Amino acid sequence: MNRSTRRVAAALTASAALLLTACGGSDGNKDNDKIAGADADSEKSASPSASADGIDRPEIKLPSDVKLTFTPERTGDSVKDAVLRDNADMIRALNMAIVAGDPQLPALEFYTEGEGAVAARDWAKSFKDAGWTVTGTVRYFDRNVKVKSKDSAAIGYCADESKGFSRDVKTDEIKRTKVTKDSYVAYSAQLRKNKQGVWELLKMASTRGATGCQP
Repeated sequence: MNRSTRRVAAALTASAALLLTACGGSDGNKDNDKIAGADADSEKSASPSASADGIDRPEIKLPSDVKLTFTPERTGDSVKDAVLRDNADMIRALNMAIVAGDPQLPALEFYTEGEGAVAARDWAKSFKDAGWTVTGTVRYFDRNVKVKSKDSAAIGYCADESKGFSRDVKTDEIKRTKVTKDSYVAYSAQLRKNKQGVWELLKMASTRGATGCQP
């Protein structure tokens, strides 16, 4: 692994470690202690974009207690919309890998390449090694795409993890902490369109507690 790859992987692994200990929140209201969908574990929610464009995409399913929302989902520009879609599916696949305890989940590998693949696997592995999974709701917002060429693009976005939590796989104990500035994360990513037409994650960086993502 070269220095740049280690740096990217370390950044995402550090973010994951913080998620294990610092994400989520509780305002003392007991009505908020229940995770949405936690009473319907048998239900699954699939990625809405699978195979929508004719590409043979892997099916992405998350348990009903894991909710991910993305804003915006579309801009009206076909290229930017494709980047937004594949970025969302990469995030869904990453969460699926965490839930499955499988850092090499084929769906995750489908949307990542190179340094991005290494970082994503390390991120998922950090949860597996700690014996934790994810639950709750994470909101991804202010998603902005910059198209650099026909096969190169960048995306920046924020994540609100104030209602996202880590859960012990063995005991089902949910790790809850107070909502702080670190519950909000800024992400920037580089993507490349492969021969199949999929916008793969090549590189990613994250800044927890970013000023521009605070409510």
